[in-house]
Amino acid sequence: MRNRILSGLAAGAFALAAVPALAQEVVKVGLILPMTGQQASTGRQLEAGAKAFLAQRGNMVAGKRVEIVVKDDQGVADISKRLAQELVVNDKVAFLGGFGLTPIAMAVGPVATQAKVPAIIMTAATSAVVPQSPFFVRAGRTMPQMTFPIADWAAKNGIKSAVTLVSDYAPGIDAEKFFKQRFEEAGGKVLDSLRAPLASPEFSPFLQKAKDLKPDALFLFVPSGQGATLMKQVIDRDFAGSKIRVIATGDVTDDDLLNDMGDSVLGMITSHDYSADHNSPENKAFVEIFRKVNNNMRPNMMAVAAFDGMELIFRSLEATKGDTNGQKLVDAMRGLKWMSPRGPMEIDAQTREAIPPMYIRKVERKNGELYNVEFQDAGSIKDPTHTHTK
Repeated sequence: MRNRILSGLAAGAFALAAVPALAQEVVKVGLILPMTGQQASTGRQLEAGAKAFLAQRGNMVAGKRVEIVVKDDQGVADISKRLAQELVVNDKVAFLGGFGLTPIAMAVGPVATQAKVPAIIMTAATSAVVPQSPFFVRAGRTMPQMTFPIADWAAKNGIKSAVTLVSDYAPGIDAEKFFKQRFEEAGGKVLDSLRAPLASPEFSPFLQKAKDLKPDALFLFVPSGQGATLMKQVIDRDFAGSKIRVIATGDVTDDDLLNDMGDSVLGMITSHDYSADHNSPENKAFVEIFRKVNNNMRPNMMAVAAFDGMELIFRSLEATKGDTNGQKLVDAMRGLKWMSPRGPMEIDAQTREAIPPMYIRKVERKNGELYNVEFQDAGSIKDPTHTHTK
C-alpha cells in the first residue's frame, strides 16, 4: 500500500516521532484516498488540497505538529476498512479523512466509532453517510445540496420536461431522487430516470434512449473523474442539435478535467459549491498556493474539500488546546464557521453536516482556458434529508 507523509518538516518528522519525550507533540491525520484505480484523479486532488493547506498555514497548531499519513485504498471498501484499522492501531492517528466513495466511508464508520476517532468526510456525498457514525463530520457537500439549485434553475428557465442519467450507486441515486423531487415540485416532469453502471461505464445506449424521449433537458450526474468520458459521448449524440439542454451537477464539468473536454461544453449549466474561477481573495490565494506546490495543477471540488477538512482539523485542535480526545474534537467542530476558498462555510451544530455555498455556473472560455463561471449565488443550503442529533 502507498504510505506517504505530508509535513512542512517531513525530513525531520521520523526522527522526532522516534523520540518518546516528543511523541505526544505530533498529531497524525490518516488520509484514506484512491491514489490508484478508477478514482485516482479524486485521490490526487484530495492529497494536493491537504498539501496546499500545510503550505499556506504551516503544520503547527496548539503547540502540536500535524503530520499527514496518506494510504491508497484503490477505491475498494474492504481495503479502506483495513487501512483505517491500521492507521488507528499502528499509526495512532488522531483523525481520519478522505473517503473517495460512499461505500468506503460506510466501511470506515464502525472503525471511527469504536476507536472514537473523528473522521472527516471530504468526498462521499450521499446524505446517509454522516448519520452512520457519531464521529463523522462532513467537509464536502451532499447530493441534495448540489442538486436542488440546478432543479430550481431549470424550472425557472423554461425547462418543463427532463430525463435524468446518473451513475448507479448511492450518490447517483440521491441525485436522481432529489432532482426529480425538486423539479416536479416546481411544476416540471421527469420523463425517465436512467442509471449507468459505476464501473466501466458505457453511456451511449442510455444517452440514445434519453434523446429519443425528446425532453427539454437532460440532467446528468457522474462522480468526479468520469465527466470527460460522459461528455464526449453526449457531444457525439448532438443533444444541442435536437434542442435538448444538457445540465448537471458540477462533478460532470470537473475543474481538473474541463480543459480536456473542448469547446463543445461551452455554455453548459451546472450547480456546485466550488469553481477554480470563484472570485474571492481566499480563493485566489488558494489557487495560487495550490498551483505552486502541485506542479501548476488546477484545484477542483475535491481539493477544496480537503483544504477545508484540514481547516476543520486545525480549528478543532485550537479549540481543545491540542487535546486529541475524539469526542472533544467532534464537539469543537459543531457550529464552526469560516471563510473558505468556496465562500462562507459552516458545520451544522446538530447534524455535523457541512453547509456550503452553492452557485449556478456556465462553462466559458477565459484567458484561453475553460472555466465554470459562476453567474448566480444559490445561497447556503442545509442538507434536507435528516435532522439527526447524535
